[in-house]
Amino acid sequence: MSKAFVCRCEDVTLHDFEEAIARGYLDIESVKRYTGFGTGWCQGKSCVSLCARLLAERGVKVALPITPRPPYHPLTVADLAGLAAVAEDDEAQGREPH
Repeated sequence: MSKAFVCRCEDVTLHDFEEAIARGYLDIESVKRYTGFGTGWCQGKSCVSLCARLLAERGVKVALPITPRPPYHPLTVADLAGLAAVAEDDEAQGREPH
């Protein structure tokens, strides 16, 4: 059986989403709190619209969605690329990795 994800960051499946609705969580904020969708790396940028659409398809009136927030510590791609060099330097020096 394959899984259909509604939030890949937090591994929330369509089954999890439908279970939340069956338990009476009928607004986007309650479903978010029950399942955890929208709290991962993308902060809802990838899943909020999908979850709102799924609620609407099930006859639920969708109010304002949750407020997506940027990552706590934003990083540039250059910073991320530089981490490999830091790890290699630590290894060469015999230091524990960060």
